[in-house]
Amino acid sequence: MISIVLVLCSIIILCMSGFPAYLFAIHSTKGQVVSSALMLIGAGIGISGVILSIQSGVIVYYNHEWFLPWGSFRICIDPLSCVFLLPVFIVPSVGTLYSLSYWSQRLHPENGKRLGAFYGLLAGGMALVVVAQDAALFIIAWEIMALAAFFASTAEDHNQQVRQAGWVYIVATHIGTLCLFAMFALWKSSTGSFALVNSPFLSRHGCDVLFVLAVIGFGFKAGIIPFHVWLPGAHANAPSHVSAVMSGVMLKMGVYGIIRMTSLLPHVQLWWGGSLLVVGAITGIAGIAIAIGQQDIKRMLAYSSIENIGIIMLGLGLALTGRYYGRNDIVMLGLCGSLLHVWNHSLFKSLLFLNAGAIIHAVHTRDLEQMGGLGKRMPKTAFLFLVGAIAICALPPLNGFVSEWLMYTGFFNYLQVDTEKTFSTVPLGAVALATIGPMAIACFVKAFGTIFLGNCRSENASQAHEADGSLILPMVVLAAGCLFIGLIPVLSLDLIVSAVNVWTPQNTLVSSVNAAESLQWISYLGSGLLMLIGFTAVVFRKKLFTKKESALGTWDCGYALPTSRMQYSSSSFGDTIVKLFRWIVVPSDHDPKISGLFPRKSAFKSVVPDVILDRLVVPVFKLAGYYLPMVRVFQRGQVHLYVLYILVTVIVLLIIGR
Repeated sequence: MISIVLVLCSIIILCMSGFPAYLFAIHSTKGQVVSSALMLIGAGIGISGVILSIQSGVIVYYNHEWFLPWGSFRICIDPLSCVFLLPVFIVPSVGTLYSLSYWSQRLHPENGKRLGAFYGLLAGGMALVVVAQDAALFIIAWEIMALAAFFASTAEDHNQQVRQAGWVYIVATHIGTLCLFAMFALWKSSTGSFALVNSPFLSRHGCDVLFVLAVIGFGFKAGIIPFHVWLPGAHANAPSHVSAVMSGVMLKMGVYGIIRMTSLLPHVQLWWGGSLLVVGAITGIAGIAIAIGQQDIKRMLAYSSIENIGIIMLGLGLALTGRYYGRNDIVMLGLCGSLLHVWNHSLFKSLLFLNAGAIIHAVHTRDLEQMGGLGKRMPKTAFLFLVGAIAICALPPLNGFVSEWLMYTGFFNYLQVDTEKTFSTVPLGAVALATIGPMAIACFVKAFGTIFLGNCRSENASQAHEADGSLILPMVVLAAGCLFIGLIPVLSLDLIVSAVNVWTPQNTLVSSVNAAESLQWISYLGSGLLMLIGFTAVVFRKKLFTKKESALGTWDCGYALPTSRMQYSSSSFGDTIVKLFRWIVVPSDHDPKISGLFPRKSAFKSVVPDVILDRLVVPVFKLAGYYLPMVRVFQRGQVHLYVLYILVTVIVLLIIGR
C-alpha cells in the first residue's frame, strides 16, 4: 500500500510542479528552479514507490468511490505498470534539468511559466494513465496527458508552423480518443463494468472488435503508420526537452494501451499477431526510409521514433502469435524484447533529442545543410550524439542491441514450430528487422557526418561553441543508462519477465532461462568489445602524439582549395536509399529551370514529404474546406426549419428501424 501512496503523491507533485513559478516575477529564474526541484522530488518519490513495488513482488490495488456517476477511482501497480512508470519518472526529470539553461525563464518570459506548468502536468498525466484501472479514470488521465502535450509543444505559438503542427496533433489525438470511447463503451456493455480487469464473459467476436479499436485508438498516440501524421510536426516544433518526453515516453503510452488491453482479452486470434507484424514491418521500414530523406534534424529523429515503434510492434506481434500457439518461449522473447525496447528507446531517443537541442542552440537552425564541422567545436556533444546513434542502430555494446537480439532469437525459435499448422510467414519479421537495421545505420551515419564532420556549411556553424555543462549533464545521465543496460541487461530481466507473466493468461508462467543465458553472454561480449575499443583508442592516441608531423599536405583529390560545396550534403548522402524506397517515401524533385542565354541562378532540390499527411490528409481537408461551406445554406437561424430537420430525421429513422 505504501507504494501506491508514494506513486499518488508523486503524481500530485508532478502535476502541480509548474504552478509555483507564477508566484515569482516574469523574468525571474527562481520560479523555474523551484518548479524543477519539485519535478525532481516528485520523480524521486515515484521511483521509490516503483522500487518498493518491485521488491515486494505484490500487485497492489486501491479502489475508492468518487463523485462521478460511473466508474471509480481504481488504480493498480503491477510489474507491467512499473515497466512504464520508470521512464515516465526518469526522462521528464532529466529534461527539467536540461530546461534550466535551454529554456531559461529569463530568456523566455512570454512562455516559460506556461511551458513549465504543462510540462509537469504532462508527466503527472502519463503516470496516472499507467496506474489507472478504470476506464473513466483512464480517459480523464488520457485527456490530461493529451492537452498538456498540446500546450507544452506549442509554447512558441507566435510561430505559424508551430500552431499548425499543434492543431494537427490535437485533431489526430482526439480521433484516436473517439476510438477509445467506443472501445470502453463496448467493454462496459460486454463486462458490465468500467473496471479494466480480466473478464471471461467477453465473446470471441467482441474481443476482435476491442482489439481493432485498441490498435487504432492507441495507434494514433503511438505513431503507428498511417496514424502518425501528427508526430513529425509536433516533435520538430516543440522545445527539445518536450520533444524528448513526447518521443521517449508519451509515444509509449500508446504502446502501453495496446499491451494492457491485449492482456485483458481472453480470446487471442492468430490474425492479431500477424496484423501487428505487418503493421510493425511497414511502420519500421517506412519510418526509417522517410527519416533518411529529411533535412530537418528533429523531423529526422521524429521519423526514427516511428521506426522504433514499428520494432516494438514486431515484438508484440511475435508475442501474440506465440500466445495463440501456447509457445511460452516465443511469448517471453517477443514481449521481453518489446518491453525492453520501450526502455531503450526512451533513453537513446531522449538523448538524441536533447543533443539536437544543444546543436540547435549553438547554430540557430534545424537544417542539416547549414551544419557541418561541429565535431571540433562541440566535441562533447559530438561524442554523446555518437553514443545515441550507436544505441539506436542496435550496435553492441549499447542497449539497442539487447532488445533487438531478443526479438531475433524469438523469430528464429519460431522456426521450430510445425510450419504446417502455424503462420509460417512470422519469421519474416526477422527480415524486417534486418532491413531496418542497416537503414538506421545509414541514417545516422548521414546525420553524424553531416552535422559533425567536414567543413562548416554556414557562418553560424563556424561560430558554434560547446554546450553548457547544464545541457551536457542530462545527456551524460541518459548515455550512462544506455551503456548500463547494454553491458548488464540481466539486471532488468526479472522485472521484464514479471511484466510478461502479468500479460499472459492466468496460471501460465513464462520461463526466462534461455533469455538469461543469452543476456549473460551479451554482457561478456559487450564488456570485451568495450575493453577492445578502449585499448585501441589508447594505442592510437599514443601513436598520434609520438609520431612526427609530416610535411605533406592532405590528399585533396586534385582540389587545391576544397570548400563545403565539395562535400556530401544531407540530401546527396541519402539520395540512393531514398530512390531505392521511392515507392514508399514518394520524393518530390524540384528540377532547376534553365532557359535563355543567361539563365538565372537555380538549384536542384529533393524533398521527402509525408506521404499520408501531405499527399492524402491535407488534400482531403482542402477539398472539404472548399465544398463543406456549401452546406451552410441549411443553417439559416430559423427555428421552424430546424424543427423540420428534426421531423425529417425522425421519419427516416423510423423507416430504417422497420
